[in-house]
Amino acid sequence: MKRVTLSDVSRHAGVSRSTASLVLNGSPSVARETSRRVRESMKALGYVYNRHAAMLRNPRSMTLGLVVTEVQNPYFAELAMTLEDVADRSNYAVFVGYSRDDPARQRRLLDRFVERSIDGLILLPAGDTEAVEIDNLLATSGIPLVLLARHFNLSHDYVGADNVEAGRLLGEHLGAMGVHTVAMVGGPQHTSARREREEGFRAAIAGGEMSMVPADGLFGEATPAGGAEATRRLLDRGTVPDAIVAYSDIVAVGVYAELSRRGLEPGRDIAVGGFDDIAGSAHRTPPLTTVATFPTAIGEKCGELILERIRQSLDSNGRPAHDSNLYTHDLVAPALRVRGSTAAWRPRR
Repeated sequence: MKRVTLSDVSRHAGVSRSTASLVLNGSPSVARETSRRVRESMKALGYVYNRHAAMLRNPRSMTLGLVVTEVQNPYFAELAMTLEDVADRSNYAVFVGYSRDDPARQRRLLDRFVERSIDGLILLPAGDTEAVEIDNLLATSGIPLVLLARHFNLSHDYVGADNVEAGRLLGEHLGAMGVHTVAMVGGPQHTSARREREEGFRAAIAGGEMSMVPADGLFGEATPAGGAEATRRLLDRGTVPDAIVAYSDIVAVGVYAELSRRGLEPGRDIAVGGFDDIAGSAHRTPPLTTVATFPTAIGEKCGELILERIRQSLDSNGRPAHDSNLYTHDLVAPALRVRGSTAAWRPRR
């Protein structure tokens, strides 16, 4: 059977081929009634857009690559869904991959995305990722890159939470409550998010009476299992701090579980705080004190930035146009959410 072409659609709808093409690409310049008629013709004739043929005429594939660590964490799921919404509004499709915080798996994903000629890449780097490896991979392809939630010393376009401020907010809150000893648990050690949250926390408690338990052995996966394991190692030392700060709310799920397993009540025996304010944190027992880092706002800004970089990536002659030395670093301001996991705690006598 002969393949239905756009010319067939335009004849069926009684419009020019250029008008049918504008409708296909979602142009707002076409009258609504005309657009409706063209789309009805597409449906009636069984027209299927030939993306491969279009790519021979147009250097853009209208696809983005998104690599995050995982989406079991509601934070990343919300972020990814928001980013996909932004892409969809500009007629882009998004390929999504999950590194599981494994640099080798991440590299395989990036290779596959580049092979498929994505127009732009959004990357939440796996722990221990080397910036030079990412740079080398993209150097020959010219694919624009925006880093998400974690960065390499702000040497690329980046969108994420202001993690230093987030740590400061939680540190000031626990200090005002009279906490004397605190342990930060969970999360991969060599990431900007982990480092900056601790940096902000330490800055907030500097010169005060609060001290932090050494972090050796308390790093781990940013999962409930990672939070439980880090808490187990902490308590097996014979250390029972006044407060535990989880790397993220999903890690705090494991902190709660391990404390309860040992007969310790989160919020009463040990204050617990987290970061991100994911769905469900306000409904735990007790409700979790956390610092909201607004994944929807981050996803929106990240989507807008990668699309802007794509628009800048080609000049009229098809050569890269964006000056890679001019980077955007967009930090979303966090907000403290005080709940029962700290509000109910009282200093030990």
